[in-house]
Amino acid sequence: MTESNIDLSRFINHKAASGQDKSAERIEIPLVLENVLRYCLKDASERMEKGEQIIPFTALAVGETLFMEEHPGDEVSECFHSARKTVEGARGALAYGFCYDGYVETGAKGETHDCLIAEGGCPGEPYGHAIGLVYDVEENGTVHFAEEPIYVSNALNYMLNLKDLEDDADDAESGEDGEA
Repeated sequence: MTESNIDLSRFINHKAASGQDKSAERIEIPLVLENVLRYCLKDASERMEKGEQIIPFTALAVGETLFMEEHPGDEVSECFHSARKTVEGARGALAYGFCYDGYVETGAKGETHDCLIAEGGCPGEPYGHAIGLVYDVEENGTVHFAEEPIYVSNALNYMLNLKDLEDDADDAESGEDGEA
């Protein structure tokens, strides 16, 4: 994977929930993943500015194409499960992003802020990354977004075992250890 040449330290939420200053950390995000996550935040913020509801969605980068799919659900866990199922079943994808409307805790006092969150990963990477775009909504419904995203945290990578998924699924269906 090509690493991003952008110094992502400016995206770090310097006062994380633990209250520790993380300015010394250097976060390395593969460039394809960074682009997917930024696209997700841009798409979600444009939807929100139009007054649309943000339905959690995934974006899968396959070659030069980005495949988008919404993941509605009555419970948060349903949305995450649907996204995970979609991503784990993706073949040939270079990266994915999963975007939803949430919140982040900042500062030692655990203050919360509304935030569009995009998390994602690349095949075989041990963990993913989550970035967010903090926003405020005025009483009249006008939305104001931060100028730049913040680094929220490491995240689960639904593509961690992507290369091995096909064999695992075949074994589970047959009940055998790889025998035909």
